[in-house]
Amino acid sequence: MRLLKVNRLQKDYLEKIGFSWHTDEDGSDYISDTLVCVKESEANAYYEAANELYDMFVAAAQNVIDNNRFDELGIPFNLIDAIKMSWENDVHWHLYGRFDFSGGLDGKPIKLLEFNADTPTSLFESAILQWAILKQNNMDESHQFNNIYEALMENFKRLVTLNDDISLFENYYQGWKILFSSIAGSKEEEITTKLLAHIANEAGFETNFSYVDEVEFSEEGIFKDGNNYEYWFKLIPWEDIAVEEGDLAMLLTQIMRNQKAIILNPAYTLLFQSKGIMKILWELYPNHPLLLETKDQPLTGKNFVKKPVFGREGANISVIKNEEILKENEGPYENNKFIYQEYTELNSYENEYYQAGVFFAYEGCGLGFRKGGLILDNSSKFVGHVIKE
Repeated sequence: MRLLKVNRLQKDYLEKIGFSWHTDEDGSDYISDTLVCVKESEANAYYEAANELYDMFVAAAQNVIDNNRFDELGIPFNLIDAIKMSWENDVHWHLYGRFDFSGGLDGKPIKLLEFNADTPTSLFESAILQWAILKQNNMDESHQFNNIYEALMENFKRLVTLNDDISLFENYYQGWKILFSSIAGSKEEEITTKLLAHIANEAGFETNFSYVDEVEFSEEGIFKDGNNYEYWFKLIPWEDIAVEEGDLAMLLTQIMRNQKAIILNPAYTLLFQSKGIMKILWELYPNHPLLLETKDQPLTGKNFVKKPVFGREGANISVIKNEEILKENEGPYENNKFIYQEYTELNSYENEYYQAGVFFAYEGCGLGFRKGGLILDNSSKFVGHVIKE
C-alpha cells in the first residue's frame, strides 16, 4: 500500500459545514491526514465489482422471495409483506448503498465483506470531505473515484422517471415532496440525512427534515405539520423499526398497501442488508472470485469470521484462526442469527487495516476507506484516496 501525507481539514472549517464528529472520544482526529494511493485500474476494478455484485444480490433476493427463505436471513415476520410489495413494484427505488470490500490494492483480489444497503453512513466523508481534502491540498479533485454527489442527484430523479433517462424528470415530476428523518441525538445520522435532503432539493424535489418522533403516520399517509409527503426517507434501520416499533412497521406496510407513500430505502433492501444473504450468494455463485465462502455454521478446515446477520460497528464479531478466537468484540447482537464467512486479509499498512467502501447509486459511484484494528469498529478512522499511478 502507498499512502500520501496531506494537510488536514481544519476543525473550524469542518464545524462550519456541519461536520461535528471530527474528534473521537480519545481526542484523536477521525479524518486521517493521509490518502490511500489507488491506481486507475484498481478504481475501475472496485467500480466493476460493485456493479456485478448488485446484479448478484438482486438474483439472491429473488431466490429468497421465491423460496420463502426469510427466516434464514433473520428477517422479522412483520416486514415480509412490506418486502414483497416493495420488491414487486419499481416505484420502490433503491436510492443508495455501500459495499464493503477487502483487497483491491497491490494485486490483492477484491472480496465482498458485506453490503450496507439500507442505512449506510460515511456518506458525508466520502462524498464531500475527501474531495475537499484534495482541493485544500491544491490537488486535482478529479483524481478520485468519487461522483457520489452527482450519482445521488441523478438517482433521486429516477424516483420519478424509473429508468436511466433522467432527462424526462421535468416532464414527469408533479411537485412530489420528500420528508427526510433521522433519530434525534445522533449528529452523524442527522447531517447524513440533511446532506441527502440537500441533494434531493438540488435535483428538483421539495424537501423537509424532521426527527422521526415528530412525524405523523396514518393509513392515509405520512405527514409533518399538516403537509402530506409522497416520499419518506428514514435513516433508521428497517430491522430496528420491526423489533422496537412493531406498530410503526405494520402501519408503514399499510401505507404502502394503500399507495399513500413510498419509503426510502425500500423494505426489500433489508434482504441485501442481512449478512445471511451472503450464504445464498455462495450457493448461487459458488467459488465466484468476488465472494468468500459463507455458511450458517462454522467452516471446517478454514479460518473464518463469525458475524451477526444484523449488526453494526463491528459488534459481536469474532475472528477464528486455527480453531482459536484471535479477536472478538462484544455488543448488543448476541441474540441474532450468525453467519460464518471465510477469513480474508484486509489491505494493511504498518499494522493498521484498511477496508474499502464503494457507494452504489444505480451504479458504483465512489470509493473511501476505513482503517483500524483487525475488526473495524466505532474507533476506526476515515481515510480518503487519490488516483495516482
